[in-house]
Amino acid sequence: MKRIGVFGWGIVAPKSANIEAFEKNLDSAESWLTPFNGFGPDTFLVGQPELDFEDYRPWLEARFPAGRFRQITSKMGTPVLHAIASFIQALEQNPGLEAELKRLDTRTHVYVGTGMGDLATVHESSIALYHAQRRWDRFWSAPERNTVLRTWLEEGSPPRPDVPIDPATVGIDDRDTTESRWWGYWAAQSPELHEYLSALRAIEAANVVGDIERGKMSMIKQKQRLIDQLREDWGAPEPPWKAVSANVIWNIHNAAASQISMLGDFHGLSYAPIGACAGFGLSLKLGMDAIQRGEATAVVVGSTEPVPHPLIVGGMYTGRVLAADSEVSKPLHGLRGTHISGGAVVWIIGDWDHMTSLGFTPLGMEPLAVGVSNDAHHIITPSKEGPVLSIESALERAQVKAADVTSWDLHATATPGDYLEVENLRDVLPESVLVTARKGTFGHGMGAGGGWELTAQYLGFMRGRLHPTPLNKSELHPSIAELHDLFVFDEAVDVRPGPAGKLSMGVGGVNACVISKPLP
Repeated sequence: MKRIGVFGWGIVAPKSANIEAFEKNLDSAESWLTPFNGFGPDTFLVGQPELDFEDYRPWLEARFPAGRFRQITSKMGTPVLHAIASFIQALEQNPGLEAELKRLDTRTHVYVGTGMGDLATVHESSIALYHAQRRWDRFWSAPERNTVLRTWLEEGSPPRPDVPIDPATVGIDDRDTTESRWWGYWAAQSPELHEYLSALRAIEAANVVGDIERGKMSMIKQKQRLIDQLREDWGAPEPPWKAVSANVIWNIHNAAASQISMLGDFHGLSYAPIGACAGFGLSLKLGMDAIQRGEATAVVVGSTEPVPHPLIVGGMYTGRVLAADSEVSKPLHGLRGTHISGGAVVWIIGDWDHMTSLGFTPLGMEPLAVGVSNDAHHIITPSKEGPVLSIESALERAQVKAADVTSWDLHATATPGDYLEVENLRDVLPESVLVTARKGTFGHGMGAGGGWELTAQYLGFMRGRLHPTPLNKSELHPSIAELHDLFVFDEAVDVRPGPAGKLSMGVGGVNACVISKPLP
């Protein structure tokens, strides 16, 4: 079995613009969460990632034309920016690492996923589409541009079984919905709109002629000129399909991985593993597997999430897993819900023998194995069997005895599932294991959160002392205390040398358990 090492890492997290700030902030037991105010003044706390992407302009402009920085910042959403920043940080952990990844070329892979994707871009484009569709339908449903509606009105509005409710007959609370249905219905009946679309089809039917590149640009310009003239002739608004930003395509889930491969200039496999809240552990497993199989020598692994957005905050609240009382909800305490955070974590892992032979220094700990499973139970509520299977698989693959594990980091989301997770843990591990739970510190970063927690574990083992958490010993939930009471509370704790574990449990039942050992 090939040994795997971590040779670079970078982080964007709440209160932490880089890995150095992240490590420094871990020394405090204070929470990094702040008020959301995404719905106006509200009672949610979130982890707002700290990042000024201008800090990375010199790196980009030293390698690419000046326009590349503007292109990235104008087209890419926050998940991609978080991932790029973390990747550049990771390169800087070992001098010469960037050149070696480029030299390896097809043997450098990129597996960087996302749980939520770029919600902000999708949300903004959806709103733009909604308003554009309403303007479009209103225009074509007006009687002066709709012979069918005009005739129907002139005939005294005879009964039609499918006609929607007239918006003029409803109250203000229902006006938007009924207007959209009314306008949409009559626009679809408009002979004038069909005439417009027929002319548009004729314009769009033109083919590229002559030289492909010159012909393509000539065709695009000619089509746009004719389309603009058609709209002007009719006085029509912008059609809804033109209102959607192309940034929706630029920011699909594999965008971060693709941008990293382009910035690093290597040609190995690049894609986005999607494992929800277990995303980082899944990416790490796939990267380790690729190196073990000999398909890659180095893999950039990670997970990235957007800035907290009303869509995810609202969705998580409606799913009854989000705290909403303006106070930090700490794991293993009140169990009233988690807090959403944004940011990214990127590691560069590699074949131990190859990388160390070139003088690269491994960081943190040595990842031994990742066990994965699925609950096959419920979309959100964890099962007993699924997480235990991933733990047992990880221990077996790592060739580590449960009795030898010295420390463990929980997924622990400050929901009732914490009790089951600790119960599962004690079914497998001894009472001597020292346990951490860190979502009270930086919140639930979805896929990135597991990477933050694992990095915090690695940083702690590097110094032989685990960083504190916001939880005071007196706050430990009595039911959980009956199961286990050896936790890292609000003071740092020395950790015994030996194997350590970290479990992540994702929405959909995805589980990923990482077993690691201290470096020599």
